[in-house]
Amino acid sequence: MPDFNHQEPQESKQIAAIDLGSNSFHMIIAQQLQGELRTVEKRGEKVQLAAGLNERGYLSEESMQRGLQCLRGFAKHLRGFKPEAVTVVATNALRVARNRSEFITRAEDILGFQIELIAGREEARLIYLGVSHTEADDDGKRLVIDIGGGSTELIIGERFESKILDSLFMGCVSYSRQFFPNGEISELNFHRAVTRARRELLDIQQAYKNIGWNEVIGSSGTIRATEQILITKGWSEQGISRE
Repeated sequence: MPDFNHQEPQESKQIAAIDLGSNSFHMIIAQQLQGELRTVEKRGEKVQLAAGLNERGYLSEESMQRGLQCLRGFAKHLRGFKPEAVTVVATNALRVARNRSEFITRAEDILGFQIELIAGREEARLIYLGVSHTEADDDGKRLVIDIGGGSTELIIGERFESKILDSLFMGCVSYSRQFFPNGEISELNFHRAVTRARRELLDIQQAYKNIGWNEVIGSSGTIRATEQILITKGWSEQGISRE
């Protein structure tokens, strides 16, 4: 007699995503079961790929080796994964690098999976989706800012839909190299960096002000580091205020 009350457990599935950022590489592995995701493994490494870009737009062998060494570590956790279960995306540093195909070929050989080079606006869209799924599903518009190593993404959206998005060519690694060589921070260097950032924002600021927002969310390591500095100095208890 068959047991009609008995149900076979649904087969769980593991999926993985890798982000080849200009400052850091990140990997997350999640278990997919009954429509829900549970994080199994999370890894990240500050490789500063963009720091290896020279004036002609070529990545140095040293910076490529830092990235490839990180991917060798990631690859150990992806053995047995099917191609459709792994997504690997590359962002600004590889968008602008003239020898990106050389790095991507070597990286794909190590990982065993194809790497997708995504455009800045697509990066912004994915950032907003990621933030939306970790925040409360409230009404009201939110401005999301992600300061990466080579680019900064800004998005205004409501719930899970972005209304306006941009990717600007300014990041923590590229600005450090350009305005603060050898880690030297002076009033003049700081002023030059702020002036350049204001110029980058000039073309989009009015459109963002016209739409408006109810809250601002920062989603990158640079934002977290800034908050930690403010807390350590006693200038903030939590978050980053305009003051």
